[in-house]
Amino acid sequence: MNHLAVVIHPADNVATAVVDLSAGDCVSFFVGQEVCECRLTESIPLGHKFALRALNVGENVVKYGEAIGSASAPIAKGEHVHVHNVESRRGRGDRSGDGA
Repeated sequence: MNHLAVVIHPADNVATAVVDLSAGDCVSFFVGQEVCECRLTESIPLGHKFALRALNVGENVVKYGEAIGSASAPIAKGEHVHVHNVESRRGRGDRSGDGA
């Protein structure tokens, strides 16, 4: 079986494409020792993320076992996760308590 995406941590709710992927592809990947699959709803470029489950607005986007941002729009399982639907929480100087 050829795994076309990687999940870094079992708590992640996104996977990262290791090749360019097309809408409709059924992509396999490991989560720990378990082989999982996800059908993509849109094309995912190499190095970009896709959702492993539906995410609601404001919900944490988790990669590396850490929240890397929050969903700024509803994200469907298999959908591209990128700047158009995620708001970063890191490096924001406009929020009190955040480091720049």
